[in-house]
Amino acid sequence: MQNVELLMPAGNLEKLEYAIRYGANAVYLGVVDFSLRAMRKGQLITLDNLKEAVDLAHKLGAKAYITLNIFAFNNDIKQLEGCIDRFKEANPDAIILSDFGVFNLVRKYLPTTPIHISTQTNTLNYESVKFWKDLGASRVILARELPIKDIAEIRNKVPDIELESFVHGSQCVSFSGRCLLSDYFTNGERKANHGNCSQPCRWSYKLVEETRPGQYYEINQDERGSHILSPKDLCLVEHIRELIDAGVDSLKVEGRTKSLYYVSAVSKAYRQAIDECIKNPQADLHKYFIELKKVGNRGYTTGFALGENKPDSYSYDISKGLAGADFLFEFKDKTDMGYLVKIKNKIHINDEVEIITPDEQFTTTVKSIIKNNESVDIGNTNDDVYLTFSQEPKDYKYALARTIGVKEHVS
Repeated sequence: MQNVELLMPAGNLEKLEYAIRYGANAVYLGVVDFSLRAMRKGQLITLDNLKEAVDLAHKLGAKAYITLNIFAFNNDIKQLEGCIDRFKEANPDAIILSDFGVFNLVRKYLPTTPIHISTQTNTLNYESVKFWKDLGASRVILARELPIKDIAEIRNKVPDIELESFVHGSQCVSFSGRCLLSDYFTNGERKANHGNCSQPCRWSYKLVEETRPGQYYEINQDERGSHILSPKDLCLVEHIRELIDAGVDSLKVEGRTKSLYYVSAVSKAYRQAIDECIKNPQADLHKYFIELKKVGNRGYTTGFALGENKPDSYSYDISKGLAGADFLFEFKDKTDMGYLVKIKNKIHINDEVEIITPDEQFTTTVKSIIKNNESVDIGNTNDDVYLTFSQEPKDYKYALARTIGVKEHVS
Protein backbone atom coordinates (compact mmCIF):
# COMPACT_ATOMS: atom_id res chain seq x y z
CA MET A 1 0.00 0.00 0.00
CA GLN A 2 1.33 3.42 -1.00
CA ASN A 3 2.30 6.17 1.40
CA VAL A 4 -0.18 9.00 1.62
CA GLU A 5 0.12 12.61 2.79
CA LEU A 6 -1.71 13.82 5.89
CA LEU A 7 -2.55 17.48 5.24
CA MET A 8 -3.60 19.53 8.26
CA PRO A 9 -4.86 23.12 8.66
CA ALA A 10 -2.56 25.81 10.06
CA GLY A 11 -4.70 28.65 11.37
CA ASN A 12 -1.75 30.35 13.07
CA LEU A 13 1.93 29.69 13.74
CA GLU A 14 1.33 27.75 16.95
CA LYS A 15 -1.25 25.47 15.32
CA LEU A 16 1.09 24.96 12.38
CA GLU A 17 3.82 23.65 14.66
CA TYR A 18 1.51 21.43 16.72
CA ALA A 19 -0.11 19.98 13.60
CA ILE A 20 3.27 18.88 12.29
CA ARG A 21 4.57 17.70 15.66
CA TYR A 22 1.46 15.54 16.02
CA GLY A 23 1.88 13.90 12.63
CA ALA A 24 1.07 16.09 9.61
CA ASN A 25 3.22 15.69 6.51
CA ALA A 26 2.02 19.03 5.18
CA VAL A 27 -0.01 22.05 6.26
CA TYR A 28 -2.11 24.58 4.38
CA LEU A 29 -2.26 28.18 5.46
CA GLY A 30 -3.68 31.43 4.24
CA VAL A 31 -3.57 35.15 4.87
CA VAL A 32 -6.51 37.48 5.37
CA ASP A 33 -8.21 38.65 2.14
CA PHE A 34 -7.05 35.78 -0.06
CA SER A 35 -8.22 32.58 1.64
CA LEU A 36 -11.51 31.16 2.91
CA ARG A 37 -10.90 31.51 6.64
CA ALA A 38 -10.61 34.76 8.59
CA MET A 39 -8.43 34.06 11.64
CA ARG A 40 -8.95 35.85 14.93
CA LYS A 41 -6.72 34.24 17.58
CA GLY A 42 -3.08 33.41 18.16
CA GLN A 43 -0.05 34.54 16.18
CA LEU A 44 -1.91 35.05 12.94
CA ILE A 45 -0.31 34.36 9.60
CA THR A 46 0.04 37.60 7.68
CA LEU A 47 2.04 38.86 4.72
CA ASP A 48 4.71 39.94 7.21
CA ASN A 49 5.30 36.50 8.73
CA LEU A 50 4.23 34.30 5.82
CA LYS A 51 7.83 33.37 5.02
CA GLU A 52 8.45 32.60 8.70
CA ALA A 53 5.48 30.20 8.67
CA VAL A 54 6.64 28.38 5.54
CA ASP A 55 10.21 28.23 6.84
CA LEU A 56 8.98 26.77 10.13
CA ALA A 57 7.11 24.01 8.32
CA HIS A 58 10.20 23.21 6.26
CA LYS A 59 12.40 23.21 9.38
CA LEU A 60 10.05 20.62 10.92
CA GLY A 61 10.26 18.46 7.80
CA ALA A 62 6.83 19.23 6.37
CA LYS A 63 5.49 20.96 3.28
CA ALA A 64 3.51 24.20 3.35
CA TYR A 65 0.80 25.14 0.86
CA ILE A 66 -0.54 28.69 0.64
CA THR A 67 -4.24 29.17 -0.09
CA LEU A 68 -5.27 31.91 -2.52
CA ASN A 69 -8.61 30.29 -3.20
CA ILE A 70 -11.14 33.13 -3.14
CA PHE A 71 -13.22 33.90 -6.21
CA ALA A 72 -11.61 37.22 -7.01
CA PHE A 73 -13.23 40.50 -7.97
CA ASN A 74 -11.26 43.21 -9.77
CA ASN A 75 -10.16 44.79 -6.49
CA ASP A 76 -8.91 41.42 -5.26
CA ILE A 77 -6.81 40.96 -8.39
CA LYS A 78 -5.30 44.43 -8.00
CA GLN A 79 -4.54 43.80 -4.34
CA LEU A 80 -3.00 40.40 -5.06
CA GLU A 81 -0.86 41.73 -7.88
CA GLY A 82 0.45 44.40 -5.52
CA CYS A 83 1.73 41.91 -2.98
CA ILE A 84 2.42 38.76 -4.98
CA ASP A 85 6.16 39.18 -4.47
CA ARG A 86 5.54 38.40 -0.78
CA PHE A 87 4.09 35.04 -1.75
CA LYS A 88 7.03 34.41 -4.06
CA GLU A 89 9.48 35.28 -1.29
CA ALA A 90 7.76 32.84 1.08
CA ASN A 91 8.64 30.01 -1.31
CA PRO A 92 5.69 27.66 -0.57
CA ASP A 93 5.56 24.10 -1.84
CA ALA A 94 2.36 24.92 -3.74
CA ILE A 95 -0.36 27.53 -4.17
CA ILE A 96 -3.98 26.44 -3.71
CA LEU A 97 -6.33 28.44 -5.93
CA SER A 98 -9.72 28.31 -7.63
CA ASP A 99 -10.01 31.46 -9.73
CA PHE A 100 -8.74 31.63 -13.34
CA GLY A 101 -7.49 35.18 -12.85
CA VAL A 102 -5.52 34.16 -9.77
CA PHE A 103 -4.23 31.19 -11.78
CA ASN A 104 -2.89 33.58 -14.43
CA LEU A 105 -1.18 35.80 -11.84
CA VAL A 106 0.46 32.85 -10.10
CA ARG A 107 1.64 31.45 -13.44
CA LYS A 108 3.07 34.86 -14.36
CA TYR A 109 4.86 35.70 -11.10
CA LEU A 110 5.55 32.24 -9.62
CA PRO A 111 6.08 30.15 -12.77
CA THR A 112 7.88 27.29 -11.01
CA THR A 113 5.56 26.98 -7.99
CA PRO A 114 3.21 23.98 -8.20
CA ILE A 115 -0.50 24.81 -8.42
CA HIS A 116 -3.15 22.87 -6.51
CA ILE A 117 -6.73 23.34 -7.68
CA SER A 118 -8.99 24.11 -4.72
CA THR A 119 -12.10 22.16 -3.80
CA GLN A 120 -13.87 25.48 -4.50
CA THR A 121 -13.85 24.50 -8.18
CA ASN A 122 -16.13 21.57 -7.28
CA THR A 123 -14.21 19.12 -9.46
CA LEU A 124 -16.40 16.02 -9.86
CA ASN A 125 -15.23 14.19 -12.99
CA TYR A 126 -12.17 13.00 -14.85
CA GLU A 127 -12.59 15.43 -17.76
CA SER A 128 -12.34 18.33 -15.32
CA VAL A 129 -9.22 16.80 -13.79
CA LYS A 130 -7.74 16.37 -17.29
CA PHE A 131 -8.54 20.04 -18.00
CA TRP A 132 -6.66 21.25 -14.93
CA LYS A 133 -3.73 18.92 -15.65
CA ASP A 134 -3.46 20.19 -19.21
CA LEU A 135 -3.55 23.75 -17.87
CA GLY A 136 -0.51 22.98 -15.74
CA ALA A 137 -1.88 22.07 -12.30
CA SER A 138 0.03 19.42 -10.36
CA ARG A 139 -2.80 18.50 -7.99
CA VAL A 140 -6.60 18.66 -7.88
CA ILE A 141 -8.46 18.82 -4.58
CA LEU A 142 -11.62 16.88 -5.34
CA ALA A 143 -15.12 17.92 -4.30
CA ARG A 144 -16.44 16.52 -1.03
CA GLU A 145 -19.50 15.33 -2.94
CA LEU A 146 -17.57 12.57 -4.76
CA PRO A 147 -18.06 8.89 -3.89
CA ILE A 148 -14.85 6.92 -3.43
CA LYS A 149 -15.70 4.75 -6.44
CA ASP A 150 -15.75 7.88 -8.63
CA ILE A 151 -12.36 8.91 -7.26
CA ALA A 152 -11.02 5.50 -8.32
CA GLU A 153 -12.38 6.04 -11.83
CA ILE A 154 -10.78 9.49 -12.00
CA ARG A 155 -7.45 8.00 -10.94
CA ASN A 156 -7.76 5.32 -13.62
CA LYS A 157 -8.54 7.89 -16.32
CA VAL A 158 -5.95 10.46 -15.17
CA PRO A 159 -3.04 8.57 -13.59
CA ASP A 160 -0.42 11.30 -13.81
CA ILE A 161 -1.73 13.99 -11.46
CA GLU A 162 -1.97 14.18 -7.66
CA LEU A 163 -5.43 13.82 -6.12
CA GLU A 164 -6.39 15.27 -2.76
CA SER A 165 -9.55 14.48 -0.82
CA PHE A 166 -11.12 15.80 2.37
CA VAL A 167 -11.46 13.17 5.09
CA HIS A 168 -12.49 15.13 8.18
CA GLY A 169 -14.18 18.30 9.38
CA SER A 170 -17.08 20.65 8.83
CA GLN A 171 -19.09 20.40 5.64
CA CYS A 172 -20.92 23.00 3.60
CA VAL A 173 -24.62 22.52 2.86
CA SER A 174 -23.88 23.83 -0.63
CA PHE A 175 -21.18 22.69 -3.02
CA SER A 176 -18.19 23.90 -1.02
CA GLY A 177 -18.04 27.67 -0.83
CA ARG A 178 -20.78 28.31 -3.40
CA CYS A 179 -23.46 29.28 -0.89
CA LEU A 180 -24.67 32.90 -0.86
CA LEU A 181 -26.84 32.74 2.28
CA SER A 182 -24.28 34.59 4.38
CA ASP A 183 -23.86 37.27 1.70
CA TYR A 184 -27.62 37.86 1.61
CA PHE A 185 -28.30 37.68 5.35
CA THR A 186 -25.50 40.13 6.23
CA ASN A 187 -26.00 42.55 3.32
CA GLY A 188 -22.70 41.45 1.81
CA GLU A 189 -20.66 42.18 4.94
CA ARG A 190 -19.77 38.52 5.59
CA LYS A 191 -19.03 36.77 2.31
CA ALA A 192 -18.78 32.98 2.38
CA ASN A 193 -16.07 32.83 -0.26
CA HIS A 194 -13.97 35.57 1.34
CA GLY A 195 -13.29 33.81 4.62
CA ASN A 196 -16.00 35.29 6.82
CA CYS A 197 -19.11 33.12 6.44
CA SER A 198 -21.68 33.70 9.20
CA GLN A 199 -22.85 30.08 8.67
CA PRO A 200 -26.63 30.60 8.32
CA CYS A 201 -26.88 26.82 7.72
CA ARG A 202 -26.06 26.45 11.44
CA TRP A 203 -28.79 28.83 12.60
CA SER A 204 -31.97 27.69 14.31
CA TYR A 205 -35.08 28.28 12.18
CA LYS A 206 -38.78 28.47 13.03
CA LEU A 207 -41.87 28.85 10.83
CA VAL A 208 -44.16 31.90 10.69
CA GLU A 209 -47.48 32.00 8.81
CA GLU A 210 -48.00 35.12 6.67
CA THR A 211 -51.34 36.25 8.22
CA ARG A 212 -50.16 35.58 11.79
CA PRO A 213 -47.05 37.76 12.26
CA GLY A 214 -45.26 37.18 15.52
CA GLN A 215 -46.56 33.63 15.90
CA TYR A 216 -43.72 31.19 15.44
CA TYR A 217 -44.09 27.44 15.02
CA GLU A 218 -41.59 24.64 15.41
CA ILE A 219 -40.79 22.85 12.18
CA ASN A 220 -40.26 19.72 14.25
CA GLN A 221 -40.45 18.80 17.93
CA ASP A 222 -37.38 20.61 19.21
CA GLU A 223 -37.50 23.43 21.75
CA ARG A 224 -34.31 24.89 20.24
CA GLY A 225 -35.75 25.25 16.76
CA SER A 226 -34.68 23.26 13.72
CA HIS A 227 -31.25 23.23 12.17
CA ILE A 228 -32.67 22.08 8.84
CA LEU A 229 -29.58 22.94 6.77
CA SER A 230 -26.73 21.91 9.06
CA PRO A 231 -24.68 18.90 7.92
CA LYS A 232 -22.86 16.71 10.39
CA ASP A 233 -19.08 16.72 10.23
CA LEU A 234 -17.21 14.46 7.85
CA CYS A 235 -15.19 11.58 9.31
CA LEU A 236 -13.62 9.01 6.99
CA VAL A 237 -10.97 7.62 9.32
CA GLU A 238 -12.43 4.11 9.01
CA HIS A 239 -12.24 4.34 5.20
CA ILE A 240 -8.59 5.32 4.77
CA ARG A 241 -7.78 2.02 3.08
CA GLU A 242 -10.49 2.55 0.43
CA LEU A 243 -9.29 6.09 -0.23
CA ILE A 244 -5.67 5.02 -0.65
CA ASP A 245 -6.70 2.11 -2.86
CA ALA A 246 -8.74 4.56 -4.96
CA GLY A 247 -5.55 6.53 -5.64
CA VAL A 248 -5.81 9.49 -3.27
CA ASP A 249 -2.38 11.06 -2.65
CA SER A 250 -3.31 13.48 0.13
CA LEU A 251 -5.87 13.16 2.94
CA LYS A 252 -7.03 16.60 4.02
CA VAL A 253 -8.54 17.78 7.31
CA GLU A 254 -10.69 20.92 7.49
CA GLY A 255 -10.34 23.32 10.40
CA ARG A 256 -8.14 26.43 10.26
CA THR A 257 -10.45 28.13 12.77
CA LYS A 258 -10.50 25.14 15.12
CA SER A 259 -8.60 25.02 18.42
CA LEU A 260 -5.03 23.99 19.09
CA TYR A 261 -6.34 20.90 20.86
CA TYR A 262 -8.52 19.98 17.88
CA VAL A 263 -5.65 20.25 15.41
CA SER A 264 -3.31 18.24 17.63
CA ALA A 265 -5.73 15.45 18.54
CA VAL A 266 -7.08 15.03 15.01
CA SER A 267 -3.58 15.01 13.53
CA LYS A 268 -2.49 12.36 16.03
CA ALA A 269 -5.51 10.12 15.35
CA TYR A 270 -5.17 10.25 11.57
CA ARG A 271 -1.38 9.82 11.70
CA GLN A 272 -1.76 6.65 13.75
CA ALA A 273 -4.62 5.38 11.59
CA ILE A 274 -2.70 5.96 8.34
CA ASP A 275 0.45 4.32 9.69
CA GLU A 276 -1.47 1.29 10.95
CA CYS A 277 -3.42 0.99 7.71
CA ILE A 278 -0.25 1.05 5.61
CA LYS A 279 1.37 -1.55 7.87
CA ASN A 280 -1.75 -3.74 7.91
CA PRO A 281 -4.36 -2.98 5.20
CA GLN A 282 -6.90 -5.15 7.05
CA ALA A 283 -6.54 -3.25 10.33
CA ASP A 284 -9.69 -2.33 12.25
CA LEU A 285 -9.59 1.48 12.48
CA HIS A 286 -12.70 1.94 14.62
CA LYS A 287 -10.63 2.86 17.69
CA TYR A 288 -9.51 6.01 15.88
CA PHE A 289 -13.13 6.93 15.21
CA ILE A 290 -13.66 6.78 18.98
CA GLU A 291 -10.61 8.98 19.47
CA LEU A 292 -12.04 11.54 17.06
CA LYS A 293 -15.28 11.71 19.03
CA LYS A 294 -13.22 13.35 21.77
CA VAL A 295 -12.84 16.55 19.73
CA GLY A 296 -15.56 19.04 18.82
CA ASN A 297 -18.05 17.75 16.27
CA ARG A 298 -21.72 17.97 15.28
CA GLY A 299 -21.95 14.21 15.02
CA TYR A 300 -20.13 12.36 12.26
CA THR A 301 -21.12 11.20 8.80
CA THR A 302 -19.38 9.64 5.82
CA GLY A 303 -21.11 12.21 3.61
CA PHE A 304 -21.12 11.19 -0.05
CA ALA A 305 -18.03 8.99 0.18
CA LEU A 306 -19.90 5.69 0.20
CA GLY A 307 -22.22 6.67 -2.64
CA GLU A 308 -25.17 8.05 -0.70
CA ASN A 309 -25.94 10.94 1.62
CA LYS A 310 -28.51 9.69 4.11
CA PRO A 311 -31.00 11.82 6.08
CA ASP A 312 -28.98 11.16 9.24
CA SER A 313 -26.09 13.07 7.65
CA TYR A 314 -27.67 16.27 8.97
CA SER A 315 -27.46 17.57 12.51
CA TYR A 316 -31.05 18.59 13.20
CA ASP A 317 -30.61 19.35 16.89
CA ILE A 318 -27.21 21.05 17.31
CA SER A 319 -25.27 23.64 15.33
CA LYS A 320 -22.15 24.02 17.46
CA GLY A 321 -19.63 21.21 17.66
CA LEU A 322 -19.68 19.42 21.02
CA ALA A 323 -16.53 17.64 22.17
CA GLY A 324 -16.67 14.19 23.73
CA ALA A 325 -13.78 15.16 26.02
CA ASP A 326 -12.94 18.50 27.63
CA PHE A 327 -9.59 20.08 26.86
CA LEU A 328 -8.13 20.66 30.35
CA PHE A 329 -4.73 22.26 30.02
CA GLU A 330 -1.60 22.73 27.95
CA PHE A 331 1.94 22.42 29.28
CA LYS A 332 4.15 25.51 29.40
CA ASP A 333 7.23 24.72 31.52
CA LYS A 334 8.70 22.45 34.20
CA THR A 335 10.21 23.62 37.53
CA ASP A 336 10.84 22.28 41.03
CA MET A 337 7.17 22.97 41.83
CA GLY A 338 5.95 20.76 38.98
CA TYR A 339 4.64 21.43 35.50
CA LEU A 340 3.47 24.94 34.71
CA VAL A 341 0.20 24.64 32.78
CA LYS A 342 -2.49 26.91 31.37
CA ILE A 343 -5.92 25.74 32.56
CA LYS A 344 -8.61 25.58 29.85
CA ASN A 345 -11.32 23.85 31.91
CA LYS A 346 -11.55 23.46 35.70
CA ILE A 347 -9.60 20.63 37.33
CA HIS A 348 -9.44 19.25 40.91
CA ILE A 349 -6.85 17.40 42.95
CA ASN A 350 -7.11 13.63 42.38
CA ASP A 351 -8.79 14.09 39.00
CA GLU A 352 -7.85 11.47 36.45
CA VAL A 353 -6.79 13.05 33.18
CA GLU A 354 -5.57 11.80 29.83
CA ILE A 355 -2.30 13.28 28.59
CA ILE A 356 -1.43 13.21 24.92
CA THR A 357 1.90 14.16 23.35
CA PRO A 358 3.22 13.60 19.84
CA ASP A 359 4.63 10.26 21.08
CA GLU A 360 2.52 9.26 24.09
CA GLN A 361 -1.04 8.83 25.31
CA PHE A 362 -1.81 7.73 28.88
CA THR A 363 -4.05 8.27 31.91
CA THR A 364 -2.65 9.85 35.05
CA THR A 365 -3.84 11.47 38.31
CA VAL A 366 -3.40 15.09 39.41
CA LYS A 367 -1.49 14.86 42.73
CA SER A 368 -1.05 18.56 43.57
CA ILE A 369 -2.08 22.02 42.37
CA ILE A 370 -0.02 25.10 43.28
CA LYS A 371 -1.18 28.63 42.56
CA ASN A 372 0.72 31.74 43.68
CA ASN A 373 3.06 29.50 45.71
CA GLU A 374 0.15 28.02 47.68
CA SER A 375 -1.41 24.55 47.47
CA VAL A 376 -5.03 24.66 46.31
CA ASP A 377 -7.70 22.07 45.56
CA ILE A 378 -8.95 23.54 42.27
CA GLY A 379 -7.42 25.00 39.15
CA ASN A 380 -9.88 27.33 37.45
CA THR A 381 -10.22 28.21 33.78
CA ASN A 382 -7.45 30.57 32.57
CA ASP A 383 -5.34 30.01 35.70
CA ASP A 384 -1.60 29.45 35.39
CA VAL A 385 -0.80 26.75 37.97
CA TYR A 386 1.80 24.12 38.75
CA LEU A 387 0.72 20.47 38.70
CA THR A 388 2.29 17.17 39.68
CA PHE A 389 1.10 13.78 38.43
CA SER A 390 1.21 10.11 39.33
CA GLN A 391 2.72 9.50 35.87
CA GLU A 392 4.63 12.15 33.96
CA PRO A 393 5.14 12.57 30.22
CA LYS A 394 8.56 11.63 28.90
CA ASP A 395 8.62 14.97 27.09
CA TYR A 396 6.21 17.66 28.27
CA LYS A 397 6.78 19.97 25.31
CA TYR A 398 3.65 20.09 23.14
CA ALA A 399 1.77 17.94 25.69
CA LEU A 400 -1.97 18.50 26.18
CA ALA A 401 -4.48 17.08 28.66
CA ARG A 402 -8.17 16.22 28.45
CA THR A 403 -10.88 14.40 30.39
CA ILE A 404 -11.13 10.62 30.12
CA GLY A 405 -13.60 8.79 27.91
CA VAL A 406 -16.29 10.11 25.58
CA LYS A 407 -19.31 12.09 26.76
CA GLU A 408 -22.65 10.64 25.73
CA HIS A 409 -23.92 13.79 23.99
CA VAL A 410 -21.61 13.11 21.02
CA SER A 411 -23.33 10.95 18.40
